[in-house]
Amino acid sequence: MVRLKALDGKDASPLCFGCMQFGGTADAAASRAMFDACRDAGINFFDTAHTYTAGQSEELLGGFIQHERDALIVATKTGYTGGSGRENILTQFDESQSRLRLDVVDILYLHRWDPRTPLLETFEALRELQAQGKIRHIGVSNFATWQVMKAQAVAEQLGTRIDVIQPMYSLIKRQAEVELFPMALSEDIAVAAYSPLGSGLLTGKYQSGGEGRLSTDKRYAARYGQAWMAETAQAFSALAKEWGTDPATLAVAWAAKHPAVSAPIISGRNAQQLEPSLKSLSVCLTAEQYKQIEALSARPAPATDRLEEAGA
Repeated sequence: MVRLKALDGKDASPLCFGCMQFGGTADAAASRAMFDACRDAGINFFDTAHTYTAGQSEELLGGFIQHERDALIVATKTGYTGGSGRENILTQFDESQSRLRLDVVDILYLHRWDPRTPLLETFEALRELQAQGKIRHIGVSNFATWQVMKAQAVAEQLGTRIDVIQPMYSLIKRQAEVELFPMALSEDIAVAAYSPLGSGLLTGKYQSGGEGRLSTDKRYAARYGQAWMAETAQAFSALAKEWGTDPATLAVAWAAKHPAVSAPIISGRNAQQLEPSLKSLSVCLTAEQYKQIEALSARPAPATDRLEEAGA
């Protein structure tokens, strides 16, 4: 697997912090507190995007990292709006680079698949940024396996490659296990997996009447709105209570245990909310514990749908 490293040569931390809330539900003070909590816990991997909070996420992160830039791995994303054409990539990256106040960004992800732009155009722009020393690694987010491999073929023709992918992954979102994770292990691609808490569903807060994205955002309500997911979350919370562990801690630890996952992406609205996820750094699940948690949700069928081969 690709070993992501900071400019000072240190490996990426086993958790990545996602700055999506910076400048949104987390004001500057709360954002700074979370950044400091992450650094105190040894996290050196931070993720943002051009589109997050109208640029405030990148602005705030850019201010926080200046005094220790070489010790950190900073990722941002482009193309969520406007597509993955050359002009849009270069324009958005220039804005991101300015907000982050960085000469070089460690990882630049394509935020999502763009079916209307030729991959050759997209990756020529990314290769150009790489050749200029403005980005170190190319990544893709929210891509299906066939899309990653199609893009990788074009990238390799141009003398570069996709080094990292960013899929959704949690106990209630396991589709990545079917093809993305085996591909990543086979093709030496790092995996920064987002939403290990299932957008908060696995924390148990909704069972006790709490609010969050699932209650305020129709997209997330649809994404996590199936009855079996709520049932799994309830059983998971009960298991965490039995083990004397915060469900958020256990959910992140479970996602991190998969051999394909380089670093789950954690986040929060404030340092207090973030704390249980950070505690996963000290959790080492046994094989039996991992299997007990895994059994709470259905393992997705293999890509061939030959169910007799599941787990083989």
